[in-house]
Amino acid sequence: MSAADEAVSAAEARTLFDPLADAPALVLAVSGGPDSTALLLLAARWRRARKRGPKLIAVTVDHGLRRASAGEARAVARLARRLGVAHRTLRWHGRKPASGLQEAARAERYRLLAAAAVRARAPCILTGHTLDDQAETVLIRLARGSGLAGLGAMARVAPLPGGEAGTVIVRPLLDLPKTRLIATLARAGIQFADDPSNRDPRFTRARWREVMPTLAREGLDARRFAVLAKRLRRAEAALEIAAGAAAAAVSDAPWGDLGATIRFDAQKFASLPAEVALRLLGRAIAHGGNEGPVELGKLEALFEAISTANISFRSQSRGLRRTLAGALVTLTEAELVVERAPPRSGRVRSALTTGAYRGRDPTKRR
Repeated sequence: MSAADEAVSAAEARTLFDPLADAPALVLAVSGGPDSTALLLLAARWRRARKRGPKLIAVTVDHGLRRASAGEARAVARLARRLGVAHRTLRWHGRKPASGLQEAARAERYRLLAAAAVRARAPCILTGHTLDDQAETVLIRLARGSGLAGLGAMARVAPLPGGEAGTVIVRPLLDLPKTRLIATLARAGIQFADDPSNRDPRFTRARWREVMPTLAREGLDARRFAVLAKRLRRAEAALEIAAGAAAAAVSDAPWGDLGATIRFDAQKFASLPAEVALRLLGRAIAHGGNEGPVELGKLEALFEAISTANISFRSQSRGLRRTLAGALVTLTEAELVVERAPPRSGRVRSALTTGAYRGRDPTKRR
């Protein structure tokens, strides 16, 4: 038997779960598939071996998308009872969207899990994400054009999407391949559900899952992708710190409340490393604007325009005014200003959406 097919030992389980021992309660997200069923088994064994520790609550979200889902939830409930773990089944009621079904189901699942965690006073929700899931996430985000933050994929501990403040998602199995979890269940004689949607080519993740064996034969296996994600998260953290330091170095004053005007010294901003300057610009737009997250592609296009305009100051007096995500960005030779954009009905299209101006009032005829 290869190391990739070995069952997870009790000693390994202690390493995985001991950092959570002081929590009053832990919610386990258990769908009934192999990964989450292994999570339930390993967490139950770990807790049973301790004199004191958190209360475990297994939560199954029945999306009602397949006929078998109700039976799978009941099977999880029986297994949880056998393992001495409390169990709840939560259902997704209401109409299901015709498109983006998996994304909508994911959002609803996290919403229901967050509510369950609040009721249980559990600061953490544990999921069964594996090394294989991490690799697939990197590929999906790479195909979508994600930046460093997106390509860092899943962190072991992260804020719960849409959850209560202070509630985090923990992925204790993130470094383990799925084969080891299946081996763990086989040794314990525990069955698990087989969700056919995991192989349905209509879904993006399923299509990438089919590609993975081919990539692995070329050396790009799940572990390589996971290492890449870890390195990118490390780089992302360093760049965020650098952007924070740059904000103090090039701003004329501390940033005020959301929506307040931010002023950068134009030449100091131009001298920053491109990635640091890009992040700083994105932070300023998010701070000054009021239209939600800044799209990376649009931010990069604006940054390129600012860089080009900065270079042009050497030969002629030109400026730049653009809007993005509800923020107005104005560049002069002396400063780069980011402020709340005026209401859309009051904007002057020629100046605010098409680029450069020459220092005169754009509302007056020339």
